[in-house]
Amino acid sequence: MQDWDGLRTAFEVVRHGTVSGAAQTLGVHHATVIRHIDALEARLGVKLFQRHARGYTPTEAGEDLARVAQATDDQFAQLAARLSGQGNAVSGELVVTTLSSLTYRLMPVLAGFQAAHPAVRLVYRTGPRLFRLEYGEAHVAIRAGNPPKEPDNVVQKLASLNVALFASKAYIARRGMPTEATLGDHDFVGPDEEQAGAPALKWTVANIPRERILFRAGEDFALREAVLNGVGLGFMPTAEAPDNLVQILSPREEWAANLWLVTHVDLHRTAKVQALTHHLKEQLKDCS
Repeated sequence: MQDWDGLRTAFEVVRHGTVSGAAQTLGVHHATVIRHIDALEARLGVKLFQRHARGYTPTEAGEDLARVAQATDDQFAQLAARLSGQGNAVSGELVVTTLSSLTYRLMPVLAGFQAAHPAVRLVYRTGPRLFRLEYGEAHVAIRAGNPPKEPDNVVQKLASLNVALFASKAYIARRGMPTEATLGDHDFVGPDEEQAGAPALKWTVANIPRERILFRAGEDFALREAVLNGVGLGFMPTAEAPDNLVQILSPREEWAANLWLVTHVDLHRTAKVQALTHHLKEQLKDCS
């Protein structure tokens, strides 16, 4: 069977749960979505969805179809990424993914790369989920923490950021100057999850009483803003601390944030990926 339109349509209906959501993603009228689903069910001789007022719920057969369609979609995305990376010219779309908290440090570096290679169209992806290189969702990843271990990835050490404990001047004016001996009497910002990935956040969970962590968030950007606005003490790289912060504890090796440069083996040697990775390593080699 080669009903690609029907399979794609059914996959999008499973993803969105509604005909209107699938139609918007596919760029077609909702009547076209219904027609594709009806034709596919007739051809297969099985119901793929249960229709109800709130939308479409996949049957067991619909879920099986969605799994196959997802795998196929992933394979096409990976193929497209490989094809787009071919050639010797430093041009075309180049997708970079990282943590949103690294934007402050990376954006000047990426801006310099863009200026040097105007034929490149940079796409910058951050978010709560991990964008997968093996599925073609990104060409280059900059990740923090332990070295990534996904198969078929090329992993290189990019930088190690010195991290210290800070408080805002407004917090100090309100609560007094913290010392290492009085940390237990002060308010902290910390991770929303107990198993935080960053070393400094793990230290916070292990060493600061839970009742003293008065602000919790899952995004580094939110934690940074909480410290800047005087909510409590918190960690950040020393090179990124603005003037309204006061360093409470000096950087320690156990708090350092390691950054890793990750590419997929199939795209690692392409001209545009090599150009970007070289630029990143050159610009960040002395960062601390």
